Amino acid sequence: MSSMTNALAALSSTQYYLFRFVSPVVIFLGTVGCIINLTVFTQKLLRKNTCSVYFIAYNIGNFIYIYAAPFYVTLNVGYSIDASIQYLVLCRLRFYTTVLLNCLCSFYLVMASIDRVLITSSNARTRQKSTLRMAYVCVIGGSIFWALFHSHVLFLTNIIQIIPNVFQCYSEQGIYRVFLSYYVLIKEILALVLLIMCGLRSVKNIRRSVRRIEDATGALSRTAAGGNSTHSTVARDRQLAFMLLMDILIYGLFCSTFAIFLLYQQLTQYNVKSPVQIQIESIVRNLAQFAASIPVSTSFYTNMIASKTFRNEVKKAFSWTRILCIQKH
Repeated sequence: MSSMTNALAALSSTQYYLFRFVSPVVIFLGTVGCIINLTVFTQKLLRKNTCSVYFIAYNIGNFIYIYAAPFYVTLNVGYSIDASIQYLVLCRLRFYTTVLLNCLCSFYLVMASIDRVLITSSNARTRQKSTLRMAYVCVIGGSIFWALFHSHVLFLTNIIQIIPNVFQCYSEQGIYRVFLSYYVLIKEILALVLLIMCGLRSVKNIRRSVRRIEDATGALSRTAAGGNSTHSTVARDRQLAFMLLMDILIYGLFCSTFAIFLLYQQLTQYNVKSPVQIQIESIVRNLAQFAASIPVSTSFYTNMIASKTFRNEVKKAFSWTRILCIQKH
């Protein structure tokens, strides 16, 4: 028992300092990153690209998710502020928003991955399936569908007591909690598998397109203007694909931790657990949630690393000339 108590003390200390000092920095960087991402992807050069539509939706979802999940846990754990355990309406609304946006962000990323597979295909008919109209239909239609699909969370979430004098806003115990845990677990695994499959397919398509461009370089060299335009469009598509691959890598690395925790939780759900063990699992759950918030906060910074086009668009978006022109208008 002493070893469990020591582990609890160490984890409690780690959790406290992590959410009091590190998490606010991550939230700030994520907020700034989402705002800059939205500014860049709505620029004229990129907003006509279908992948940018998914990236815009993804960053809007990330921005809201930051303040629905990481911000809430930071206030609760790091500063002992939690209004959701006092008001049931707030509890249900916050939990619903967290579950919904967790799903939507994965959905937008998967749709962007599928779009990159289509646009990097060597088949012209396959590439034609990637259209702005289809992107808007998928984003709007998918958002409405998942919002309705998760509406049960609004009615089956409650303020529960996990140990004496410790309350938590969570799903109701019993069959519903088992269902929700397995649902989130399957969703995380399925999203990760789809992202990996689409990512590998996009890499394969990009390699083929590079060889195709090299073979066509001689023919295009005689029409420099048209050749440069075609090359720049293909290069921009490739860089958007690389940005997406970076997002997939970060997503898989950090979001898998929460899926692993959920798997452990379901495997041990019928075990008799001491109050100390319950507290340890609660802390581990918070740490896994913190890890899952990393991808939504690092997207802008990985985009800066992965894409020269994105870096140039950031410079243009925040150039003094553009700022002065906006102020004049």
